[in-house]
Amino acid sequence: MVWYAQLFIVAAAILILLAIRMPLGFVFGVVGTIGILIHSGFASLIAIPQQIHDMLSDFVIITIPLFVLMAELLSSGGFIPDLYNSVEKLTGRLRGSLSIATIIASAIFAAVCGSSYVTAASLGRMTLPEMLNRAYDKKLAAGSVAAGGSLGILIPPSIMIVMYGPIANVSVGKLFMGAFPAGAFLALLYCIYIGVRALIRPKDAPALPKEERTTPTGKKIRDLIISLVPPVLLILSVLGVIFFGIAAPTEAAGMGAMASVLLAIAYRRFSFKVFKYVALDTLKVSGYIFFLSCLTYAAIGVFMRLGCADVIGQVILSTPGGKWAIFGVIMFFVFALGFFMGWIPIVFIVVPIISPLLEPLGFDPVWFALMVMVNLQASFMTPPMALAIFLVSNLAAPETGVTTLDVIKGVIPFVLLILFAIFIMVLFPQIVLYLPNAMIKPWT
Repeated sequence: MVWYAQLFIVAAAILILLAIRMPLGFVFGVVGTIGILIHSGFASLIAIPQQIHDMLSDFVIITIPLFVLMAELLSSGGFIPDLYNSVEKLTGRLRGSLSIATIIASAIFAAVCGSSYVTAASLGRMTLPEMLNRAYDKKLAAGSVAAGGSLGILIPPSIMIVMYGPIANVSVGKLFMGAFPAGAFLALLYCIYIGVRALIRPKDAPALPKEERTTPTGKKIRDLIISLVPPVLLILSVLGVIFFGIAAPTEAAGMGAMASVLLAIAYRRFSFKVFKYVALDTLKVSGYIFFLSCLTYAAIGVFMRLGCADVIGQVILSTPGGKWAIFGVIMFFVFALGFFMGWIPIVFIVVPIISPLLEPLGFDPVWFALMVMVNLQASFMTPPMALAIFLVSNLAAPETGVTTLDVIKGVIPFVLLILFAIFIMVLFPQIVLYLPNAMIKPWT
């Protein structure tokens, strides 16, 4: 059977199983197991546990539960409401201040979180009802929460980077350094859009009442500085030690987890009840990520054994128009996959195919990886498999009248801004390459 027929059968099987609502992890597990049986026989099933063992044996994977622990402690310790309230007071004189504060607080929280789900859920529960109570446009409010939450998979310590780096054989430390300005640039574009929209259409984002904007500027700044202490300390304990060559990402994750525990104790927000909740939630989130990653890895093993990856790579390289046309094809392929699956299977599917192509194309592997990861922000917001849309829809109380269609319409401008950000970072690659090139020591 020719390669494209085999590829079509694999893709059709995945889509059919998704259509009957089989959980994504089981979809790839079933396809991978059946594919190996048909292609190589029962004896070859030993390849599945071997592939899973190889993936989990990568030492950098240990950072995932540690980063999740950091996020859960900050969320459970009540640090996030303090941060959001301080940012909201500082931006209170601006139209659209609640949406802008949502984006800024999401970006800061993402820098100590690594998970879009945790970022969106933690802030969305608080910010979405407040924006709706202030008569904000439903689409703008929902879109702000979804877009802010999506920053969690880009701004380090990002779980996506931890997964991407070893597969592409790219330094996780360098990706951390490059993703930080990329995420900050994306957050800036979101804030500019909200501010301009609020000026053009004031009814979409009413200004706060004057009586609620009387807090002295000095107090606003003082409250913001106090609320920034925990996240800034955690950011320095992770990214700072990586940048200055003090520790590798794995050790930095351990330092960050320890720092989050010490901060919770210092602020008297640590208890056995909090510890139990955080430990269980960390286990659930990390277990889900490992489970989905392992089964996806097994299915992609079938894809690689069939030789489809090599053939697709050759087809991509033969695209007319030179390397930038090929870059456009890859970006379109990643963006299109985001409509049907989350970032984890996309990383396992795309990265093994495109990584060998970078050398003949002459692209910097760090820059290219970051372009793919910025693109994957959209997968969080593009239906039908859009986690952010379903999450925000569930966060909105029925009496608010926020529908799934409102959320979809709300995220469209932010998805377009993601594509615009990629265009700008293609023109000015130093936006994401300056910090990686300035690192004291290129830790992997």
